[in-house]
Amino acid sequence: MLDLRRLRLLRELAHRKTIAAVAEALSYTPSAVSQQLTALEKEVGVPLLERTGRSVTLTPAALRLVEHTETILATVTQATAELATARTELTGTLRIGAFPTAVRTILSPALVTLSRAHPRLELLVTELDPAAAPAALRAETLDIALVQEYDYVPMDPEPGLDTEPLLTETVHLAVPTPASSPKPVASELLAMSENSVAFEPVATPESPVDPEALVAQRDSSWIASTPGTLCHAMTVRACRAAGFTPRIRHHADDFGAVLALVAAGQGVALVPDLGLSAVPPGVILTPLPTQRRTRLAYRRGAADHPIVAAGRAALHLAVQSAT
Repeated sequence: MLDLRRLRLLRELAHRKTIAAVAEALSYTPSAVSQQLTALEKEVGVPLLERTGRSVTLTPAALRLVEHTETILATVTQATAELATARTELTGTLRIGAFPTAVRTILSPALVTLSRAHPRLELLVTELDPAAAPAALRAETLDIALVQEYDYVPMDPEPGLDTEPLLTETVHLAVPTPASSPKPVASELLAMSENSVAFEPVATPESPVDPEALVAQRDSSWIASTPGTLCHAMTVRACRAAGFTPRIRHHADDFGAVLALVAAGQGVALVPDLGLSAVPPGVILTPLPTQRRTRLAYRRGAADHPIVAAGRAALHLAVQSAT
């Protein structure tokens, strides 16, 4: 009989590539991971790892076993979900991961709904970049995560995970008003960033959809998220699709900060709908023919678990209420 915990370690090694990364993610020591994988090799009777110095590579047999492990883990998850439906009251813990703008605009009202409907359910929220969500779901540190993709940054299928559509947004080009327009003072910008976080953007000058708007900003300074994030990749790829590489002057991950920099005349930026909850004076928005799509992700087989199902329903309700 194969040990499920050891199979999970092998699966994590296939995704994370190094024993050290697996150990860190699952709170093991590297030596413990190595020992468990060695024990798994003895169980299956064939080599699973090719060791070269301090690095390891999965053998073809190991890769086939990882494919079977995804199916096994999904079946165990589904069985656990079916057993949980027998409970009369929803108790336990629901761990949700979301990107910052979703925490403010979607997740907060969903948490209110869940707390009222299921007072004995413990809710835990983690703010993280969508790129980190699949690994957190596989490591079972999250139960539901909000992941996203842009037209220019599609999301690759993730083994062992299922997703469903949640929200589609338009991406806007944010540019400062002409230099002749009065700029807001610092106190006004601060007040705007601390104001309401309603889903609908506040009234602001906006132009019709203009696919050529990006081309007009080829010589402008740009404001983008931290390199390595989806939002940063979207900015770079959208500009390259328009025929130029953006000259990124500032990096900011909070769209409120991004818009404040735009209002201060520090550059232009791309901002999706959820990032427009508080647009400061001095910013002009032009909707682009580019979309951001947010999806709910969870471990395969977990969709009907009562806790996960309640979280999914509350998040969909929050989006419906906001729009």
